[in-house]
Amino acid sequence: MGDRDDYKYLKIKDAVTSINQKVSLIGAVVEFGLPKKTKGTDWCCSLKIVDQTYPKPGMTVNIFASTTEQLPRISSLGDIVQLSNVLIKKYHGEVNAVFNKAFSYFSLYEGEGGGDFLPYQYSSRYYPGDQESKFIAGLRKWLADFHSDEGSNNFSFLREMRQGERTNLVCKVLHACEINEDEWMAFVWDGTDSPAVNIDSKLENERKNPLPLQLEPRPLQRDLLCTFPTVGTVLRVIIEKVYEKHVLQLLITGKWVKFLNILCQVREGLWCGMLTPLSKLRYVSKDIIIASERSYNARMTTELGRIPYWCFPWCSQLTEVDYEHAPFVTLMDVLTHSKVVSKFRSMVRVVAAFPWRAEDFCSHLGTFRIRLTIEDPTARLHAFLYAEDAEKFFGGYPSVDVLTRKRNTLLGVSVSYAGKEIDDAPRNPPWVQCCLKSYYLDKNDTQGTRHFRIFGTRHVG
Repeated sequence: MGDRDDYKYLKIKDAVTSINQKVSLIGAVVEFGLPKKTKGTDWCCSLKIVDQTYPKPGMTVNIFASTTEQLPRISSLGDIVQLSNVLIKKYHGEVNAVFNKAFSYFSLYEGEGGGDFLPYQYSSRYYPGDQESKFIAGLRKWLADFHSDEGSNNFSFLREMRQGERTNLVCKVLHACEINEDEWMAFVWDGTDSPAVNIDSKLENERKNPLPLQLEPRPLQRDLLCTFPTVGTVLRVIIEKVYEKHVLQLLITGKWVKFLNILCQVREGLWCGMLTPLSKLRYVSKDIIIASERSYNARMTTELGRIPYWCFPWCSQLTEVDYEHAPFVTLMDVLTHSKVVSKFRSMVRVVAAFPWRAEDFCSHLGTFRIRLTIEDPTARLHAFLYAEDAEKFFGGYPSVDVLTRKRNTLLGVSVSYAGKEIDDAPRNPPWVQCCLKSYYLDKNDTQGTRHFRIFGTRHVG
């Protein structure tokens, strides 16, 4: 009986030669494809599995079910799947296994570090075998030293994203939460800076439809924000509700994951990723994690590690500051700083201003009061130019024409040779350095009423 059970489960290297045969397999799941509707009434998802005999490239398993609830819900990439009566097919030169809901069945087990041999999910036709535990134990032991075939040339960094394109990203998961009835959002990071993008919003939109400070409807709580890295972009990944039960458990806070075919988009001048039916999540090799962390740590050992990647070799000469020897900090450093009242020096882009017309920069009392929206790769915030700090910034009270020119250069407004603004032209604000100071409006709620002002900074362009 034992010999027959041993033979029952084929090794993957033998299964790939068993074309048009029904076989049974046990393998580790290294890749999961998001559920998608077939041309009929079924749902389908794909798994890529490996074992000791076939660590690369692995075998794809296409699983069909009547509902998404009947599809496998992998708890963690690297977990183990048992598959029975799956049909081996060859399609466009690639061998894969097809799970038919009429006669196939599966069961799922914890991967490396798992303690028992009880499945945490199984399909309706599943019944336990006598030898499954032996195969599972062997896979768990092998997984402890498993190195994925995914090399550094098979993924991109956040700094390499391009709008509207699909890419593969390896990121650390920082948080995931529901943002509305139909969407969840994951916050991920790889230690690099996303590219600066053009701003399509018109200046006058700041009155009724100002640029948001974040893509989620409400800011994250400060305690959570303080757990995020302060250097490198935190990318928002948008997840539709239909994927919730199959994706969220794979996005474990503190773990690294590889997103395949994630769609890169820009909304309101802010980067985000979209999971689509073409997207997949893949197991990340320990080697890639170590390399990513080593690259980030090397960045942080340099004196200019907190300067945006896109500023090198230096920012524009549009502004000068009084505190040239103060170290640079990121806007995430500013937002999460432990002291409510403090001073900082940062490299930023000014992406919006309110009021936007230079003739309105001064109140009826003759005092400057302007709200600027500034950003760097880590965050976006409002910073006021007020009173004597604004006088210093603009060099006194210049004419409206001079103020308009300074505003245009600061916000990246395109102008013609005749000096007129070009309507509907996207803006590309330059990187500038500025000094910021934080303060509060209510001593009984210092964090809740915290604001920022630009000071010690001069516009010299």
